Amino acid sequence: MNSTDGSLGFLSKIQVGRNIRAHVHGQLYDDSGVRAQGIAIYTLSDPRSIRDVRYVGQTRSPSRRFLQHMNTAKLWLPDEIPWWVKFPQLRPLYGWIRELYADKRRLPVMAITAWVESVTEARVAERARIIDCLQERFQLLNVESEILGRQIPLL
Repeated sequence: MNSTDGSLGFLSKIQVGRNIRAHVHGQLYDDSGVRAQGIAIYTLSDPRSIRDVRYVGQTRSPSRRFLQHMNTAKLWLPDEIPWWVKFPQLRPLYGWIRELYADKRRLPVMAITAWVESVTEARVAERARIIDCLQERFQLLNVESEILGRQIPLL
């Protein structure tokens, strides 16, 4: 890629890593309204439309998980299809992150929506958030969304 075709080109792994760390620090929001303790239920969204959720997850360490998502996308590689992702059902998520990045180096925003105490509560809360997002007709990239989407009656 070069600057004459309107694209940004690819940065080195070190440059991308610096950009990602700065992004994670500035674009991780806790909207739960409660004390950060236990397991976080979070969403990833396009920064141009934060309320349009694309992924729902859970983690004990939101900043580390956010970094993990960004690093798994391997934004420094020029390939369009994330062939290195072990599980093919996860490739759409990392493909989406790469598409965002290819468009003016945008990266997702992470918003914590809830904190729960146990793994069981986290599974229930994550599933409930996925169902809420599917009812809102968000195009989720979660593996579970296809299964759950078939169970939700269309109104």
